[in-house]
Formats: sequence, C-alpha cells, structure tokens
Amino acid sequence: MYESFYGLSQRPFLTLPDPDFLFWSDSHVMAFTMLRYGVMTRAPITVITGDVGAGKTTLLRKLLREVPEEVTTGLISNMQDGRGELLHWVMMALEQPFDANEPYVTLFKRFQDFVIEAYAANRRVLLIFDEAQNMGAKSLEELRMLSNINSEKDELLQIILVGQPELRELIMRPELRQFSQRISSDFNLGPLSKPETAKYIRRRLAIAGATTEIFPERTCELIHEATGGVPRLINILCDFCLLYGFSAERRVIDEDLLNEFLESAKVRGIYNQFAAPRPIPKLVSEK
Repeated sequence: MYESFYGLSQRPFLTLPDPDFLFWSDSHVMAFTMLRYGVMTRAPITVITGDVGAGKTTLLRKLLREVPEEVTTGLISNMQDGRGELLHWVMMALEQPFDANEPYVTLFKRFQDFVIEAYAANRRVLLIFDEAQNMGAKSLEELRMLSNINSEKDELLQIILVGQPELRELIMRPELRQFSQRISSDFNLGPLSKPETAKYIRRRLAIAGATTEIFPERTCELIHEATGGVPRLINILCDFCLLYGFSAERRVIDEDLLNEFLESAKVRGIYNQFAAPRPIPKLVSEK
C-alpha cells in the first residue's frame, strides 16, 4: 500500500520469519553458532531460548537451509503436550509410517530401527522442536530416553529445542536434572541493542529497495525504547509508522511523526502490540 510512496519494492517489516531479511546482531551470531555447533559436533541436546519475536524461528529456517544432506531432519512446531503422543509427532515429522493404535513399545522399536538404519547408511537424524515451551516435563524426559539411542562412539540422534524463556524454567525443575545434564550447547537470544536496532531497520529497508533515509537516527532510538529491541515488535511498529506516514504524506518518519503516532496508538488501544516485553529470565546455566 505504501511501497511506491517510499520507493520500496516490497514491505520491509513483515513479521513472518524470512531468512533473507535476517539481521546478524551479536546475539543472533552467537545463537546461530551454537545451533551449528550442535549439529556439527553431534551434540545430543541443544537449547536456544528467547522472548517472543526475538528471531528464533528465522534462525531455524536459516539453519535448515544449511543442514548437510546426510542429515535426516524432522521439524516439530507447536507440539502440545500429551502423554504417549511425542513419538507420534516425531514419526510424522520424519515422514515415517506408524499405527497410532499400536503399543508404545512397538512404536519405540520402529523409531529405534529407523535411527539405527540411518546410521548404518552413514546418515544421522536431527529432531528440531520449535515453540518447545509448550512441552511438559514428561515429554522432555521421554526425549531424553530417545537421545539414549547411540552407538559406542557416536550419538545417533540429535535434538534441538527452541522456545520462549519458560522452556528454561521447565528444564530447571529437579525431576529434569538428568535431561539438563544431556544439554551440550545452549544460548538465550536477547533483544537488539540501540545501535543494532538502527542497523536492523536500515538493513530491512535497504533489502526492500530504499534509497533514501526514511527513519532518522533519533527515530530509531525512540523505536528501540518503545519496543525494547525485540525484532518482531520493531517490525510491527515500523510497519505502522510507514502506513501512518503514507496517510500523512510524510516521506520521513521523524521524531515528531513517531511521537504523534505513539500517542494515537495509546488512544486507539493498539500500543501494547509493540510495547517493550518483560525482562528475560536468567539462563538455566551459565556456560
């Protein structure tokens, strides 16, 4: 709607995860390094957490583009916890046939045979759980049991858990002590700093075809203050600002226009859509 007005080829601030728009903050570089390290070293369990909109799913999509061909990958998103259902999700993600009514022991044997056959064919199996904070303690303990499928020298199954900070609170429970001991790589993805927020905004605009400055430095600073540096919230606010600026025929989103929009957003009750989030909880372990 506003693209031609600002000389853009596409909307720069969509909230859908898109690796082409990935901005490498220091925190994102470290998180992705941990993900790649986990895959390359056959780490049994890797955990990446971050608040809503921090860019976790975008990093996962980037990782999936780079996973070696010899790795069979199963992606499980938004799994809802339920006793005895974990293996159903896993088998579906790996596109393996199974009977939902067969005994658990039979289903486990089917999965174990698949993993062992993959290893015999010089392949390995990687399970990725996105939004893993929705899993319960029993499911995580079941995952630990699955990760015990190994040879004398190699881990046959790798697991990556990606979720909101609540996932770490879950892993800290005493009954999951053995699970936490299996974690070889972990990182908490934090928000962008003030300078990173400005670079993030300009990078997305440049990818979308911008050739002039639309968001001045001071505007970027205020956007960081309003959103807390969370990428998804930055996207929502910037998209609103471009639409607001278009309607007002303002080609530069300056400080006055931003403040005018923020006041309007508070009156209309939409301010909380991009307000700064709660503080990110302490990591499970300092590594």
